[in-house]
Amino acid sequence: MSADAVVTHFLFASALVLAIGHGAGWVAQRLKQPYIVGQLTAGIALGPSLLGSTAPEAYKLLFPQEIGIALTGLAQFALVVFLFAVGYELDLTILGDRARTAVTVALAAFVVPMVVGSGCALLFREQLRALDMPVLTTGMVLFAGVALSITAVPVLTAIVRENGLADTVPGVLAVSAAGLLDVIGWTVLAGTMLDGESGGHALGWQWRALVAAGFAVVMLVAARPVLRRLLWRTRTEPSLRLALLIGFACASASVTQFLGLHAICGALLAGIVCPRQDDGTLDPDLLRPLHVVSSLLVPYFFVFSGQSVTLNNMNATGWITLLVVTVLAVTTKVGSGVVAARMGGLDRDDARTVGVLLSARGLTELIALNAGLQAGLVSKPLYTVLVFMALATTLLTQPLLLLVRRLADHEPTRAPDRAGTVTPLQDHVADAPLPPQPSDGAPPTPVADAG
Repeated sequence: MSADAVVTHFLFASALVLAIGHGAGWVAQRLKQPYIVGQLTAGIALGPSLLGSTAPEAYKLLFPQEIGIALTGLAQFALVVFLFAVGYELDLTILGDRARTAVTVALAAFVVPMVVGSGCALLFREQLRALDMPVLTTGMVLFAGVALSITAVPVLTAIVRENGLADTVPGVLAVSAAGLLDVIGWTVLAGTMLDGESGGHALGWQWRALVAAGFAVVMLVAARPVLRRLLWRTRTEPSLRLALLIGFACASASVTQFLGLHAICGALLAGIVCPRQDDGTLDPDLLRPLHVVSSLLVPYFFVFSGQSVTLNNMNATGWITLLVVTVLAVTTKVGSGVVAARMGGLDRDDARTVGVLLSARGLTELIALNAGLQAGLVSKPLYTVLVFMALATTLLTQPLLLLVRRLADHEPTRAPDRAGTVTPLQDHVADAPLPPQPSDGAPPTPVADAG
């Protein structure tokens, strides 16, 4: 294929990806579902499982192998920008006086699914061989636990706002706990990457871990004051500052990619160390363009994810595994979240709401799954199972919230002394509004309309 033909195919494929991806997201929102549900469905539909099987010639024409590298590059760039924005928005000071309860909920909602997922990988390792999984390594076992432990902060925040929970105890607590879960989950995921395929690295995983730790320390200690001095105090133009910071995120992502930790870790770290304004608030001149760029390009990632979904090769073991994994993913998250929230002083209905919200996974789960697939920690059939688990748990969040509300309507009204146990939390809700975050893949919500 000539260079002109490759460019022509790439541009037409891009038009298709952007139109269908955002169109499907719009339809999902009309159906009261997160934007990600439509975009993920569109990505799978444009992949080999549906379009490739129903119209193989059209699939080869639209997505020839020659444009695969370009689409993959754009997908990775979209992830870097998205995770840079996620890291920049990550603000654990929102915990305030809710810190103890949020930490308890976060640890429970991570540890319980982690133990269950890793334990099931060991217990059913023979059955996993039917899904093309090789002999399990430590990294594979840990990754199975991480796959059940992920909570998607952006899609959770969107669900909280859409259900009018942004200024309530369970809404703020769920978002706070999910922020902590992000930190724990990405840290453990980075550790599993070191045990994945080295990709021809001359350094062993011990040396790569040491270099990665040194890189993280330098970033956390030195990067923020240097960036503030170079880009804020010199009053750099917002557009130039945005370009330089995205370049900084790409450079950081390239370092972690080289070390075998995947680009996502470097992009997230770059966002975490990016300076805020002097009063500690997010810089709107930086945040809004980041949301625009990431939301525009994220459909490329969903198409990239859909290329690895092998629905046609799913056997009976795969479908049974999907059912079991989905049930475990929901019950472990909801159950651990409810118990931990009750221990933190919330009443039964609020605790149920927190547990259900923490079960939402979304784009964050897909990013982790893609990282695991590229690192050789999960086979394509099992990857397909986990992708559909992510879609199912995201779809189930809204119906489960409605069920919680119905249960609350049919149960006796709270006793005054029972409600008093959550008063300390309620007193501080107004002082800690939710930070503006986009839905997974959705267009950014204007700050003025976020509430």
